[in-house]
Amino acid sequence: MNPVPDILRILPEVILTLTGVAVMLIDASLPPGFPRRYLGMAAAVGTTLALWASVGQLYFPQGTGFFGTVETSAFTIFFHVLICGIVLVALLLSLDTLPEDSHHQGEFYALIVFGAVGMCLLTGAVELLVVFIALEISSISTYILAGYRKNTGSGPEAAIKYFLLGSFATAFLLYGVALIFGATGTTQIYEIAHLAPTAQNHSFVLAGLALMLVGILFKVSAAPFHVWTPDVYEGAPSPVVALLSTAPKAAAFALLLRVVYEMFPSLHSLWSPLLWIVAVLSMTVGNLAALRQQNVKRMLAYSSIAHAGYLLAAFAGLGTSGIAAASFYAAAYAAMNVGIFAVITLVSGYDEKLPLIDDFRGLIYRSPLLGSLLIFFLVSLVGIPFTGGFFGKFYSFSAAVGGGAVWLAIIGLLNSGLAAAYYLRLALAAAQRPEKKNAEAAIPAPQVGIAVGAALLLAVAATLVLGIVPNEVLRAAEAGAHTLQEPPAQVNAPGFSVAQEPKP
Repeated sequence: MNPVPDILRILPEVILTLTGVAVMLIDASLPPGFPRRYLGMAAAVGTTLALWASVGQLYFPQGTGFFGTVETSAFTIFFHVLICGIVLVALLLSLDTLPEDSHHQGEFYALIVFGAVGMCLLTGAVELLVVFIALEISSISTYILAGYRKNTGSGPEAAIKYFLLGSFATAFLLYGVALIFGATGTTQIYEIAHLAPTAQNHSFVLAGLALMLVGILFKVSAAPFHVWTPDVYEGAPSPVVALLSTAPKAAAFALLLRVVYEMFPSLHSLWSPLLWIVAVLSMTVGNLAALRQQNVKRMLAYSSIAHAGYLLAAFAGLGTSGIAAASFYAAAYAAMNVGIFAVITLVSGYDEKLPLIDDFRGLIYRSPLLGSLLIFFLVSLVGIPFTGGFFGKFYSFSAAVGGGAVWLAIIGLLNSGLAAAYYLRLALAAAQRPEKKNAEAAIPAPQVGIAVGAALLLAVAATLVLGIVPNEVLRAAEAGAHTLQEPPAQVNAPGFSVAQEPKP
């Protein structure tokens, strides 16, 4: 078998990097009044090419490149496709909702693409220094995007809070990496997995794991590391929140899966109950806080904290069941969350003049399409059957029960019932007849352009596929799970097969 060239191991990242550089160079060469929308189209084309390049990596044997720092496997491909899909939808959403006169529009599209480079690299990195670099590439882009609306008070506030707290979290992660290196003498994940159980300074290993978990759990906005989430979601533009609430979290969850299941499987008895507690805190704190919110974006911010808890419940699962359930939930949550933020972007507008739940009253009468889609995505977030949210929670809680965490699954089910209260409150507001004063105000029906229509179509299709015929995606998630669990010589799953070489 001919070895795969190293550059092909990071082909999606290369395509995204070239796309971002091209967008920046073209933007700098265009006259000030020239429309920048075409740069967003170019970014969307480049992201689509990166997505297909990720799919093409299915035909590569599993292995590492660049001296064992990056890996191509079913696991990395699953998250590459997921992240590129999210970024593509976010770009399509931005094309129709970003005002033509907005400042530095070309840089906006380039930052999204550069952020995707870091997220994709983060899922494929098997060396901790590369993990840190990838995390910084992703984070710096999202810090800037969060403050894109700099003419508002909430925009810069969101960026500053996100940057300061994110910097502290990254410092925790880096300090954890340093302690692990001190205990094992290496930053290569496979070597750490082999050396950590017999390390002389075992306390360094434990402290390093704890510090790394702090940094990663901040990125997924799990309690008690969630305080940045509501303010950042409220201050950032809605297209950015659609990206911010899904793609970086998917990459961070992929890193968390690799750290606990692949790097420290021998410490399962320590990290499993810890994540059990964080899952319960996230579900409970997120749902209770969301019940009190009148601002839709803040409500969905606390909702995302609760969903981080639902996903963390899968980590109580044993072996491949927990990994596959967590991966599937990440895909399901991304589909429905991107969709609902697309609807909110169209209804509230770029300036978000209609931010409250009461502002959505009668939406289904003003715009039957958007009102129906809003209710559909809310129903999916609740976890009603025939939607992606149902099977996401089903697999996550099933993995928890299989791992012996029955009480965790029960708490998750109770929290799901609690979450239905605030989701259905927004759905009922959208379905109610508008009050006379609102009717007299004649709020114009939002216009759905071609690009944002394509984004909504992709989100709806993904949510329905994951809720009606989830088997193919679940097989892909299971194939990826096997690559983190000492895979056999060959993994074959219908529609998703990767020939594998032994791990280094």
